[in-house]
Amino acid sequence: MFDRISRSWHLVKASAGVLRTDKELLLFPVISGFATLLVTLTFLLPVLGLRLLEGGDIGPLGFVMLFLFYVTQYFVIFFFNTALVGAAMIRLEGGDPTVADGLRIARSKIGVILGYAAIAATVGLVLKSLGEKAGGLGRMVINMIGMAWTFATFLVVPILVTRDVGPIDAVKESVTLLKRTWGENVVGNVGINFAFGLITAAVVVLAIAMVFGAAMLGGPEFAVAAAVVGVIAVAGVAVFQAALSGIYSAAVYRYAIDGQAPEGFAGGELQAAFRPK
Repeated sequence: MFDRISRSWHLVKASAGVLRTDKELLLFPVISGFATLLVTLTFLLPVLGLRLLEGGDIGPLGFVMLFLFYVTQYFVIFFFNTALVGAAMIRLEGGDPTVADGLRIARSKIGVILGYAAIAATVGLVLKSLGEKAGGLGRMVINMIGMAWTFATFLVVPILVTRDVGPIDAVKESVTLLKRTWGENVVGNVGINFAFGLITAAVVVLAIAMVFGAAMLGGPEFAVAAAVVGVIAVAGVAVFQAALSGIYSAAVYRYAIDGQAPEGFAGGELQAAFRPK
């Protein structure tokens, strides 16, 4: 456990070193967050207006709306993640990327990003439908399948950034690279998510304590203000995690391709994170 925590923290610091050099990379997850919120509101209003969720049965029109919502949300997320990873790739190769560079790379990949979003939406919708019909054990299996899909597609975005391939070929190559580099030990060795899970939990606990303390000392107004600060803090952690994860996936892809850890990751942390089983 202590080795995992230590390794996770080293991975966070290595990715943070890149982020300190290019702080503008934080803009990509921020814009992505606002865009996904806008997409949610855009789809929520007609769904409520048409009463597509009444009676517990979505129906054909509701199913189509849900699929379009999934595709649109995934497209927005993948678009800005592609921009982030593209800019990170420039930095790892010794360049000095800008936000415009990242957006230019993402715009050049709009077609394949949309195709990958459609694939991810289909997988997500199928898993959601199966999960709603399954029992407790079935939901556990569905969740495991979802996790496997997440890990299998971990390198899809870096592949789309650097290669002229379609979304299906990118998924296949991602799976191949995972098998070659990580074996079956990926779940226990992906450190950034583990580290930020601890950080997020700590921030949430602190935020709850602030809300209760503010309520006792200053009343409801102070409690609301404390809650807003807590939400902003949690959102800030999520932005940092998204940025670091994008940088990390770029570094992992380069390591998976040529076996050489990029600058800042050469201290053994990256190699230790991907020991074969």
